[in-house]
Amino acid sequence: MIRPTRTSQDRPSRHDVVVVGGRVAGAATAMLLARRGVRVLVLERAPTPGTDTLSTLALMRAGVLQLGRWGLLGRLEAAGTPPVRQTVVHYGDEADLVPIKEKAGVAALYAPRRTVLDAMLVEAAAEAGAEVRFGAAVADVVRENGRVAGVAGRDRDGQAFEARASLVVGADGMSSVVARAVGAPTTWQGKSAGAFVYGFWTGLDVPGYEWFYRVGATAGIIPTNDGRHCVWAGARPERFRELARGGLERCFDELLAEAAPEAVGAVAGGRREERLRGFPGLPGYLRKPWGAGWALVGDAGSFRDPIGAHGITDALRDAELLAREVPAVLADPAGEGRALAGYGRRRDEAAVPLAEITDAVASYAWTLPELRDLLIALSKAMGREVEMLTGLDAVTDAAA
Repeated sequence: MIRPTRTSQDRPSRHDVVVVGGRVAGAATAMLLARRGVRVLVLERAPTPGTDTLSTLALMRAGVLQLGRWGLLGRLEAAGTPPVRQTVVHYGDEADLVPIKEKAGVAALYAPRRTVLDAMLVEAAAEAGAEVRFGAAVADVVRENGRVAGVAGRDRDGQAFEARASLVVGADGMSSVVARAVGAPTTWQGKSAGAFVYGFWTGLDVPGYEWFYRVGATAGIIPTNDGRHCVWAGARPERFRELARGGLERCFDELLAEAAPEAVGAVAGGRREERLRGFPGLPGYLRKPWGAGWALVGDAGSFRDPIGAHGITDALRDAELLAREVPAVLADPAGEGRALAGYGRRRDEAAVPLAEITDAVASYAWTLPELRDLLIALSKAMGREVEMLTGLDAVTDAAA
């Protein structure tokens, strides 16, 4: 059920789990929990589902694996999301064509617009029985007997509300209200950050992912919905700031010419359909993702530089790992710490190697041969992530 918030502060609602944030991480977590019979309330600040947001769009194999297991790939394809069956990686003037081979049941990659993916996951969560409220701005957590016991905030009309639950899940992004309110400590801090400018073009004949690397600059072309391609260019934050003083158009043109001179003509021959958007850069981090009565998923708990194009995949992985532990938390509150610590260990097992390698790539302090080695290491770490997720199914099957 999707509806606006109308809960009075005098009559707090009660659920098993309250999820703060209704985008990829929050909606996926809510869907999985609701499918397990958990009473879930999702509170999303945005007024409607599927509003656009800064995103690399690209799904890696682990993310596609998750959507396929959850029965959602058909919906993604029906929305016109093109399958990606090859990646071309440009190292200066050299290019490697990498076909997407079928593995773990994944035969193609996808890069859905967030207006498509987020709305699809919210719809699936509601179909599973989650209650989803939009226009709900959570301001703080509610504490009881030394633990988090719910959240408080205001709805779209400015009315105060309170929602109580056995577990509060923060899925509310990098500036997470939940993470700040509970004082979630940073457990890993990146040293590097990349800055990016991107837009959407029609009329480009690029069938798969294309990544371009030159010393000091990067770029990419990503096919997405409605016949559009996301085209981005990036550099160190100081270089981005220098160029952005002359406007994002100048910034984009100069960085694309530096990183991908072979793509300039093709992009110029297309049509830009939307305004350019910029991201000034932020070092990656991992936060402790659990505590007494709370847990974090997605960017609320971990963020990696967009140059790795793995943020959506991270969010879907976290949703899966946490949702598997929550029923045990609800069935035996005394075992909450053990169950949530298990979630944290598995998240870090996948996230830490990815974060460390991505941080090295985001430094731009590499030669092209060094970068090639980093991307090979990143691919291997993503392969281990896929093995972890497929192994979860094997454990479940054995238990059954």
